[in-house]
Amino acid sequence: MEDNITTVLFDLDGTLVDTYELILTSFRHTFDHYVPGRFTKEDCISFIGPPLTETFASILPEKTEEMVQFYRNFNKQHHDTLIKPFAGVYDTVKTLHERGYKLAIVSTKMKDMVIKGLEATDLHPFFPVIIALDDVKYAKPDPEPIFKALELLRSDVQEAVMVGDSNHDILAAKNAGTRSVGVSWSIKGKDYLQRFSPDYMINHMGDLLKIVGVEANAKNDQV
Repeated sequence: MEDNITTVLFDLDGTLVDTYELILTSFRHTFDHYVPGRFTKEDCISFIGPPLTETFASILPEKTEEMVQFYRNFNKQHHDTLIKPFAGVYDTVKTLHERGYKLAIVSTKMKDMVIKGLEATDLHPFFPVIIALDDVKYAKPDPEPIFKALELLRSDVQEAVMVGDSNHDILAAKNAGTRSVGVSWSIKGKDYLQRFSPDYMINHMGDLLKIVGVEANAKNDQV
């Protein structure tokens, strides 16, 4: 347990909200259009985490922006039917909010889609600060998004923790000097995340309450 944590930064996709099916379907739809037969659904797992421009530039540099837009159009169209919050997320975030913790989203998605995801899962009211891809020059694992969130929350790195499902989240936390929490439900696997040495690994979002010092509510409802 850490008694001095006042601030919790969350990644969105794969951490708070189960968007894996949406993301993988969006990648497959895009790749089937531009490079048919080149990638399987399983291949697309490795593309989760980095910004879309980075992924598509590595495949068809001359079509990067076109592919990004193609992906986003499909993703937005199917968004609300293919996402859901992970177990315990709503109750845990609500508890942190009620206990006065400073909360923010730090994501590599564009802000309009971050807000769309938060609204679809009723989490939007809990996050006064959202740092998305279009808010920064450098995305995670660069520390810029974390620094920007902490500045808006008026928090210091020593009192913050970053929660995420990707190596980009863990490395961003290390680069910024905050503590990090990996989530075992990452599609890349718990063992994969452990390679990047997060300070904590949780098996249920409710476990986060004990880490940040909300002892009385450590056993969250298994939603």
